[in-house]
Amino acid sequence: MAQLHRKFTDDQAKELLEKYLRKEVGRRYLQENLGINKTRFFALVNAYRDNPVEFSIQDVRKGKTRAIPEAVEVNILKELAVEKKLIEDKDIPVRSYNYSYIKDRLKRQYKQKVSLSAIIDRARKNDFYFRKPKRTIHDREVLTNYAGEN
Repeated sequence: MAQLHRKFTDDQAKELLEKYLRKEVGRRYLQENLGINKTRFFALVNAYRDNPVEFSIQDVRKGKTRAIPEAVEVNILKELAVEKKLIEDKDIPVRSYNYSYIKDRLKRQYKQKVSLSAIIDRARKNDFYFRKPKRTIHDREVLTNYAGEN
């Protein structure tokens, strides 16, 4: 399903909806031409009936849709810093970041929902990320002379 505001101008959409309301064209024909389903079609018809002068099919987003609020960003960095202290402490056997734990902690303590990929992305950007070490193919040392020897 293509985006309606990219395929048609407001005037074209108004003209098509006006033809439908005058019963010059059928609903299915218009749905196929517009590339929309029945629910979206009737939502457009109702919006056009309510206010035909100001009717528009243009995208009306106000801000970024994928941005994380600043408070969540700060809490992610705070929790990553706590994890880093644990990793750097030689007395504690933690060797890597536990991003899932950070996600759960944000949900429980701060009541903030964040995706795991967002946490990992912030970790990479702010130097809280370890790359997986490359393993050599044959990294085991053989301690026997032949197969089956104990």
